[in-house]
Amino acid sequence: MAVNSPKEITDSYIEAAVGKATGPIWRLFVLGIFAGMLIAIGAIASSTAAHSVADTGTVRFVSGAIFPIGLIMVVLLGTELFTGNSLMVTAVFDKRITVAQLLRNWVIVYLGNFVGAVLMAALMAGFGQLDIGGGALAVYTAKVAASKSTLTWMNAFVLGIFCNFLVCIAIYLGNTAQDTAGKILGLYVPIFGFVIAGFEHCVANMYYIPAGIFAAMNPAYASLLADAGINTAVLNFGTFITANLIPVTLGNIIGGVVVGLIMYVSHATKSTK
Repeated sequence: MAVNSPKEITDSYIEAAVGKATGPIWRLFVLGIFAGMLIAIGAIASSTAAHSVADTGTVRFVSGAIFPIGLIMVVLLGTELFTGNSLMVTAVFDKRITVAQLLRNWVIVYLGNFVGAVLMAALMAGFGQLDIGGGALAVYTAKVAASKSTLTWMNAFVLGIFCNFLVCIAIYLGNTAQDTAGKILGLYVPIFGFVIAGFEHCVANMYYIPAGIFAAMNPAYASLLADAGINTAVLNFGTFITANLIPVTLGNIIGGVVVGLIMYVSHATKSTK
């Protein structure tokens, strides 16, 4: 079975990055919202499957086995995901796009991802999906959110680096294949690994932490969260942004840029422009 080589993938991604950098704002934003929703669906499904499991290792295994469906849908449907778009730096290195064009894409897509993921969090917390298990899913969701919100800044930053290192490797592995099944397998394995390892993904956290915040705001879950001893004081958007989203995002950027730099230096057909 024919596969695409790292050189072919890198050159192809540079070409794709030019289109991403110059795409209309509305299209990037809409596809960003769509991607945020799809990543959230992966998070929703994995949390639902794992919420009643007691053993931590098994929780991570179950979550890791299911969460990758989000990125698989993102890639196969051609949506726009901020973390994957870190690889657009290859086109900057090749002088095919400017830093300003790169940042334009990142900002628009990031905002779209945020809207899509937070919208899903609000819908799940407000319209009964967290009722599963008699509200046990709401407790689990808030517990995950509180845990992520209390990471130290540096821990969140470093875990973010390794997360997007694996996400961008997943994109490369998925693109080695020329058939759908091969793409799915290539995407699946690194994402499975990052979830088991407990690494931090900014777009996934745009669902996980707001879902916990909205669960804590829902009177139907208040007594359940109190009985479970959840630290709801950290479940607010200020803490979410400053303690988790900012360091994880910066870490994700570095992890993705490192992969892009390695692949560009090692495999790209350098532009003469």
